[in-house]
Amino acid sequence: MDRPLTEEQSMLADSVARFVEQEYSFNDRQAIVRSAEGYRKANWQTFAELGWLGALMPEADGGFGGGPTECTLLMEGFGRGLVVEPFLATVVLCGGIVGHSRSREHQEMLLPKIASGTAQGAVAFVEPQARFNANNVETSAVKTGNGYVLNGFKSVVLNGPAADFLVVSARTAGESRDASGVSLFVIDANAEGVSRRNYPTVDGHRASEITLTDVKVGSNALLGEENEGTALLVRVLDEATLAVGAEAVGCMEVLYKDTVEYCKNRKQFGQPLSKFQALQHRMVDMYIEYEKSTSMMYAATTRMSAGYDVAAQEAVSAFKVQVGRSGRFIGQNAVQLHGGMGMTDELNIGHYFKRLTAIDTMFGNVDFHLQRFRALSTQAL
Repeated sequence: MDRPLTEEQSMLADSVARFVEQEYSFNDRQAIVRSAEGYRKANWQTFAELGWLGALMPEADGGFGGGPTECTLLMEGFGRGLVVEPFLATVVLCGGIVGHSRSREHQEMLLPKIASGTAQGAVAFVEPQARFNANNVETSAVKTGNGYVLNGFKSVVLNGPAADFLVVSARTAGESRDASGVSLFVIDANAEGVSRRNYPTVDGHRASEITLTDVKVGSNALLGEENEGTALLVRVLDEATLAVGAEAVGCMEVLYKDTVEYCKNRKQFGQPLSKFQALQHRMVDMYIEYEKSTSMMYAATTRMSAGYDVAAQEAVSAFKVQVGRSGRFIGQNAVQLHGGMGMTDELNIGHYFKRLTAIDTMFGNVDFHLQRFRALSTQAL
């Protein structure tokens, strides 16, 4: 299935494909994962020079004014290469929140730095009790005479170890599960009272558990309107869901193609595995699942490009459900058709499957998005 792209969009997709092919082999990726930083600084600077870090930002802030289509093109390409550089955390999440915040002060301060590669960020919004609910926030921000004092705990903060600044959700009014009363704050990641416990994730990325203990910030740290941060956060989480879904599509493409190639060359009983009809059916089913996810990606991208509304939210949730189901099916069959070696660290198959498994739980799993889609559909009636 093809989708119409402008000349600039085609060039963007081609540039990512060339980078992955020439600069991001599986062995390169494994060396990066094992490094102290968990990403390669030279690659991050290359991203900036190629314009990828500013591709989704307004031109006034040093970007190129791209949208959902450009985001999915980049993330799909990153998925093919299992790229671990923190594009999602810094550009999609932090850049998206700051860009949609209507806070010109923060936009002028942070977006050019993100686009140039001189600053990285992380969004600290996940809490252990929240279960994908962006309203469920126990971290508090108590107003003082000239600012706020933040206290709380955030888990699974993507790119927390390398972040120069944090966007933190904190409750400024109401109870922990109230629909309103959540605000967003931009704080220095090295501010007094911020402690990070850094760790590698199962899929080769890096994250942190962050504890905030009497962190004092000025009133200018508030991002957007007080008590109205949830709507902004949910919008950007939908954009991030579309992004990781596109990354999953790139992972699935590699898995089914590598599995087909392996079965053409691996012989059993004097015949290539691809000659066995039962395995042919499996590979066809893998291809069908990949195509279904690709079609849903195009639909969700089109909806998001038309404007962020209930229909766009429905499309994103439907896409995430399809990605979760297809990713599991393709990953499991790729491992099985490769035999026991499919799960070894020396072969890329298991690493793609780990990333797909991680993506399935990011920003809401299949069950969460099924329930959300049902609720949104009822709301639209």
